Amino acid sequence: PEFESQLADLFRTLLFLQLLLVRFKSVSSESTLFSMPERRPFVRLPTDVYPVNYGLRLKPDLIDFTFEGKLEAAVEVTQGTNQIVMNCADIDIITASFVPEGGEEINATGFNYQNEDEKVTLCFPSTLQKGSGLLKIDFVGELNDKMKGFYRSKYTIPSGEIRYAAVTQFEATDARRAFPCWDEPAIKATFDITLIVPKDRVALSNMNVVDRKPYPEDHSLVEVKFATTPIMSTYLVAFVIGEYDFVESQSSDGVTVRVYTPVGKAEQGRFALEVATKTLPFYKDYFSVPYPLPKIDLIAIADFAAGAMENWGLVTYRETALLIDPKNSCASSRQWVALVVGHELAHQWFGNLVTMEWWTHLWLNEGFASWIEYLCVDHCFPEYDIWTQFVSADYTRALDLDALDNSHPIEVDVGHPSEVDEIFDAISYSKGASVIRMLHNYIGDEDFRKGMNAYLLKFQHKNASTGELTPSQGASGNNNCCLGNTGFNQMLKISQKKFCASGPRNDENCPNWMVPISICTSEDPSCTKLEVLLDQPETTVNITNVAPDHWLKINPGTVGFYRIQYSSAMLESLLPGIRDLTLLPVDRLGLQNDLFSLARAGMISTVEVLKVMEAFVNEPNYTVWSDLSCNLGVLSSLLSHTDFHEDIQEFIRDLFTPIGMKLGWDSKTGEGHLDALLRGLVLGKLGKAGHKATLEEARRRFKEHVEGKQILPADLRSPVYLTVLKHGDSTTLDTMLKLHKQADMQEEKNRIERVLGAIPAPDIIQRVLNFALSEEVRPQDTVSVIGGVAGSSKQGRKAAWKFVKDNWEELHNRYQGGFLISRLIKVKQRFLQSWPDETSSLILGV
Repeated sequence: PEFESQLADLFRTLLFLQLLLVRFKSVSSESTLFSMPERRPFVRLPTDVYPVNYGLRLKPDLIDFTFEGKLEAAVEVTQGTNQIVMNCADIDIITASFVPEGGEEINATGFNYQNEDEKVTLCFPSTLQKGSGLLKIDFVGELNDKMKGFYRSKYTIPSGEIRYAAVTQFEATDARRAFPCWDEPAIKATFDITLIVPKDRVALSNMNVVDRKPYPEDHSLVEVKFATTPIMSTYLVAFVIGEYDFVESQSSDGVTVRVYTPVGKAEQGRFALEVATKTLPFYKDYFSVPYPLPKIDLIAIADFAAGAMENWGLVTYRETALLIDPKNSCASSRQWVALVVGHELAHQWFGNLVTMEWWTHLWLNEGFASWIEYLCVDHCFPEYDIWTQFVSADYTRALDLDALDNSHPIEVDVGHPSEVDEIFDAISYSKGASVIRMLHNYIGDEDFRKGMNAYLLKFQHKNASTGELTPSQGASGNNNCCLGNTGFNQMLKISQKKFCASGPRNDENCPNWMVPISICTSEDPSCTKLEVLLDQPETTVNITNVAPDHWLKINPGTVGFYRIQYSSAMLESLLPGIRDLTLLPVDRLGLQNDLFSLARAGMISTVEVLKVMEAFVNEPNYTVWSDLSCNLGVLSSLLSHTDFHEDIQEFIRDLFTPIGMKLGWDSKTGEGHLDALLRGLVLGKLGKAGHKATLEEARRRFKEHVEGKQILPADLRSPVYLTVLKHGDSTTLDTMLKLHKQADMQEEKNRIERVLGAIPAPDIIQRVLNFALSEEVRPQDTVSVIGGVAGSSKQGRKAAWKFVKDNWEELHNRYQGGFLISRLIKVKQRFLQSWPDETSSLILGV
C-alpha cells in the first residue's frame, strides 16, 4: 500500500509537470521563457490580385551568403486596385512595376513592409485595371543559417574543405523568404524557375532541366532553366545548389528516379532508390492516378530541421532519413528510411496534387501520409511486421497525447503564420493516421480506395478541406470503454466515457462518440465474431456460441481509437492468452498499453499492471517488447525519486533476462529484420538496468571495437554504447566523443549523440550539454543530445532544464519560427516517456 500510494502521488506530480511543459509554461516562478503569447490577429491575403505563373530567376552567392532575384509573375486583377499585397520576409525589394496586358509599365511608388505579418504592400500611382498583367520585382535576400526559407547548408568535401550548399525549406510559410509571393496553400500557380549557379555545382528544382548555358556576365557561372511546373502551392517549390553524387533508376511506369547523396557516397542511396522505384507504382495502382511529373529526385541535405519535405518532384531529407550504408547501417535505420520515403512519396498525390485549402486542414496531408507509409512499407517489406509497429509507434503515442487535458482536435483552427508550426505534432500525424486506419478498417479497403480515387480526381491541381474528404471526424479526446461481464455468459455490457490522463471524471456533459466496437474470442482470435457501432453512453450486446472457458477480446487488431478497461474477471481470463501466445501480438501489446495508461491515470493499481507484465515472460515479438520497454522506462523514471528505484531495475532484469539469454549477442542463421531489432532492444534494456553479465560483455566488445580488433555490428552499437556510458566515467565519455569525431556517417554520429546523456555523474552531464551546442553537433541534432540527457536520470532532467533556461537566447535565435523550437520544449516531456532508440524520430516535420 505504501508503494502504491507513493507511486500514485508520483504519477500525478509527473503529469502536472508534463502539462506545464506541453503548455510551454515555465516551472520557475522567476522565468517567463515559455509563457503563451496572446493569439495574434490575422487576415489572409486579399483576392483582388492573384498569380497565374511565376517566372523566377535566382542567383545565389555561396561565398557572401546572399542572393539576387528577379520575379516576373503573370497575374490576374479581379477588381481595380492601386496596391498589391503579397507575402515577403527578410527580403529587400529594389524595384517593382506592373505591366497591364497591352498597356504601359507602371512603376511602384513605394513598398510598405508589415514585418510582423510578413507582408509587403506595393503601392502604385494609378489604379490597376481588371484583367491580365505582368508583375515585375527585383529583390535581394540572405542565404540564412536558420534552416528555413532559402538557406545555406554546411558540408565537408572528401578533401576536408568546408563548403556550403544553397537549399530550401518552405513549409509551412517560408517561400516568402526566397521571393515575394502569395504564400498561401490555396493560391496555386505554375512556376518557371531559372537558377544562375557555379558551373561546377549541381542545380536542382521541382522539374527537369530544359536548358543549361553559360551565364554571359560571368563565365564561371551557368544558367539552368527548368520546365514549367504543374499548378502548385508555393510551399512545395524547391531548389538546391551544391555538390552531390547520385544513383538513378526508372520505376516500372517510366518515371526517372534519382537519389542524390554527398560526394563519394552514391552507393548509400541505393536502398532509398529501390524503395522509391517500388513505391511509385504501388501508389499509382492504389490511387488509380499516375504520378504527374516526369521525374522525382530524393536528396540528402546536411543541415535540415525536419525529417524530410515532400517538395513536388524534389524531395529533401536529412541524411539519416535517406542514406543507408550496407555495412554500417542498422536494421532500424533501413526501416526508418523506408517509412520516410513512403511518407514523402505519398504526399506527391495527397498534399501536392490535391492540397489542403488552409493549414487548418494539415491533418489531411500528414495523417493520411502517416497512415499510408505503413501500407507502402508492408507492401515492400512484409517481413517488417510494420502494422504491429504502427500500434506502438503511432497509435499508442497518439492516445497518450490525446488524453491530456489540453489536447486538441485533429483539425485545428490556424490563423497567423506563427501558429502553423504548433500543429505539426502527434495529433495531426499519429492520431490522424490512427483515425484513418480505423476508418479504412471500418469501410473496407475496396470502398476506401474508390473514395480516395474519387477525391483525387475531383480535386486534382486544386485545394480541399476536411469536409470534402469525409464527414466530420475531428473531435478531441479518445474513449475509455468500460466492460464488465456476468460469469462469461453471452451478455456483455459496454459503456463509453472520455479517458483523461489526469484521472477519472464525473462530467455530466461528457460527449458521446460513434465508436466501432469489434469482439473476438479465443476460439479464433484473428476473426471478428461481433461488430457493433456504439453511439450511446452504454449498450448491452449478446454474443452467441461462446464456451464458458473462452476469453473475449475487445478491439481485435487494436484498430479502434480508444482504450479499454476490462472487469477483473475478464482481464484474468485473458492472461493465459498472453502466456501461451494465442492472443495475437498486436492485441497483447494493446492490452498491456491500456493497462499501463489506466494505472498512470490512477484508475487501476500499478501492481496489477506489473503482474500482467510478468505474463509476458514467453513473449517473442519485438514490437510487444518495445512497448513494454517504453512503459517500464516511464515507471523507472518515476521511481528514480524513491527508494523503490532498485526494485524496478531488478524487475526489469528478471523480465528481460530469459529473452536476452535466448537471443544472445550474435545473430544466428535464419534470423531476420525483427530479430536484429529485438536483440538491440533487449541488450540495451538489460545493460541500462545493470545486468551484470550484459554489462561485462558490453564493456569487452566496446574495448575491442575501439581498438579496432572486432568492429561492432551496426545493430549492436546503440545497446553497447548505452550500456558502457550508463555505467561509465569521464574516460568513457572521452572515448565516445572520439568515436563521434571519427565517424564518417551521420547515422553513426546521431547514434552516439542520442546516448551520450546516459553518463551518470552530474559534472560529466554538463560536458555533454555543452557538447550539444558545439560545432561538433549539427544544429538540428542539438535537440537530440539535450533530450538524451533529459531522458537519462533525475540528475539529467534537472541539468537539461537548467541548461535550456541558461541558454534560451542562443537556442531561440537558432530555431525561432521553425520546427525545432517546439520540439525542444516537448523533448523533456517526451523523454520521460521512453528512452531514445533507433526506431523513433524526434522530428516529425515530414
